Formats: sequence, C-alpha cells, structure tokens
Amino acid sequence: MFVKIDRRAFLMGAASLACQRKRGSGFDGYAFVANEAGRSVAAVDLTRFAVDRHIRLDASPTAVIAHPSRPLVYVLTPGIGTVHELELAGLNLRRRLRVAPQAHSLRLGADGRDLWVLCRETRMLIGVEVERFEARTRIRLPAAPEDFDLSPRERRAAISFPAEDFIAIASLETAKIERTTRVGPGPRTVRFRSDGRQVISGNRGDRTLTIVDTATGRVVVHLPLAIQPENFCFKADGGGLYISGAGMDAIVSVYPYQSQVDATLLAGRSPGAMAATSAPPHTLFVANTESGDVTAFDIDTSKVIAVIQAGAEPCHIAVTGDNQYALVLNRRSGDMAVIRIPALRQRRGGKYVPPPLFTLIPVGSKPVSAAVKAL
Repeated sequence: MFVKIDRRAFLMGAASLACQRKRGSGFDGYAFVANEAGRSVAAVDLTRFAVDRHIRLDASPTAVIAHPSRPLVYVLTPGIGTVHELELAGLNLRRRLRVAPQAHSLRLGADGRDLWVLCRETRMLIGVEVERFEARTRIRLPAAPEDFDLSPRERRAAISFPAEDFIAIASLETAKIERTTRVGPGPRTVRFRSDGRQVISGNRGDRTLTIVDTATGRVVVHLPLAIQPENFCFKADGGGLYISGAGMDAIVSVYPYQSQVDATLLAGRSPGAMAATSAPPHTLFVANTESGDVTAFDIDTSKVIAVIQAGAEPCHIAVTGDNQYALVLNRRSGDMAVIRIPALRQRRGGKYVPPPLFTLIPVGSKPVSAAVKAL
C-alpha cells in the first residue's frame, strides 16, 4: 500500500513549514548543489533549509564530492577539466586545479588521500593528491573511457570502454593497466563489489550484467536483465544492488554475492537516480524523471511504501548522514525537494498517513549533483 502526495497542497504549506522550522532541528550540515546551467554551487543550510550562498565558478559543474574527514568539498567542471576545492568554513572557493583540457567524471579514493579524474578525450585517469592539491599520477588508457570506480579495499580502479566492449583493471600504485576483460556490447556503468573482489559491468548493448573476478579478470557470470543497466545503487551492507535504466518502468534487484537476479520491481515512469538509507528501517528512493515523483521502497520487503511528488525532472538523490532526510534535485524546475524519512512509515488508525514533503528549496539553474557535509 502507498500514498501519493498532492504537490499543490504541499506548495501551499511549504513556505510556512520552513518558516516555523527552528535552527538545529534539521541536519547539522550543508548540502552542496552543483547547478550546471547556473555555473555555481549552492550551499544549502540543512538546519534551516535555505540557501546560504551561491559559490560562483568559471564553468558548469556536474559533480560534487564531500571529503569524509576534512571540512572540504570538491567540484568538477568537465568543460575546462578543472577540480575546485571548497572550504566549509566561510563557504568559499579555496583552490582550483586544471588537470586536462576536458574531464569526464570525478571520484575520491577510499582512504581520502587522492581524487581521481577520468578524461575521455585524452584517454587518461589522473590522480590528484588532496594535501598538496597536485596532479601526481597519470594512467594512460587503451581507448576512450566512459565510467570508472575505485576499489574500497585496494588501490585499484575499474574502467569501462563501451566502443571496445571491454573493461580494464588498473593499479593506482604502479599507474598501469593490469588486465582487460571483454564483457559484452556497450559496457558503461562499472562498479566494484563492496569487498573489491569482483567488478560489475552494466552492458547496455544487450541488457546484461557481467560480473568479473578482480584478481584474474575472469568472467564469473553474465546475467540478462529486463532493462538497460544505467544507474546502480548498493544497499548499505553491499549485499544487494539495485539497477535502473531504459526498457520498462521498473528497477531490478540483484544479489552480487550470489551472482543472481532477485526481482524486477515496478516503479514510476522512467526511473533513474537512486539512493538508499544506511540504517534501519532500510529505504530505497527512486527518482522517476517523467512523472516527476519519487518512489520509496521498503528494502526488507521490496514493497512500495510511498510515492512522493517531487518536482520537474528529478535527477539526483542524496540522503543525510543521520538518515532523516532524502534530498531530491529537480533539474528542470531548479529546486531541491526534502523528504522527511521517518514520516514515510507513520500510521494513524492502522493506516498510512500521507508522508509530508518537508519543504521545497529553490537552488539554482539545472541542479544535477549534490553532496551532504556534516559540520
């Protein structure tokens, strides 16, 4: 059973709800939102749910990463191949580093020592030392890459090459490609399993998932899917993987440790970005781009518990560290919808009550990515 929230009713009360909110009753931190068309990062104070500052950049940002232990946030502007370092104190631009004429994607190493930038045009994976903020490592790639991931256990990277139908494993220590594996037509999304022992490749050409042994490069299994594997979201313990993509209005759940497909679950229209809570009650949020809503699943039962109207073209979801709020970026309407997670399971008289969309915050032009940073 689920309830759908009326957006018009929400909008009438959202402003008054935000005004009644007292400082310190939200999440003690900020959401940093990359506004691609606005060439800025919005710093949203999550104790009062309002934008504190727009940090202007010299190009369009597409990715934001918060450092887990330092009061720093990193932003990628791919059009000029530049990484920007923002400091939490003062909400200012601290340093910038151009690593290539253009860049594609950005990730932070598991130990927090290095940022890694994937460059498609120059066929490079570039490592930036966080402390000195210098490009220290350059790994030459055999073809034009599409996506990459960093191992949570070892200093290795997995990179996908869709035109060549293979993935590669690279050593970050030696700055060399260790091995390549042919997986299937059009591999794009690639992720390490939570223990780093296997790599999961989403092959869009034939709607399959290929699981590869990291140490040997051997293919463990090819799994057929009902959709194109585009977006991946792991459960907090890494034991479950959710996949969304074109093909049908559904997501697919996979058990990566058992190398098997679990179920195909109906969602909203054109499901895309996903995010999951890291503590019970475990909840999966799925952004439905065409219908403008978010489907919330109970992970333990695989049941829909709510459908929340969010905004025009929801494209990214982030969950606060205390698992109290889900933050949904709406690319077309330029705002961030805030869902209060504990309200999703509230009952009254044995029935679900409509879970409130806590507030809606204008953040900028074409928001596409966000990172939450606690104070």
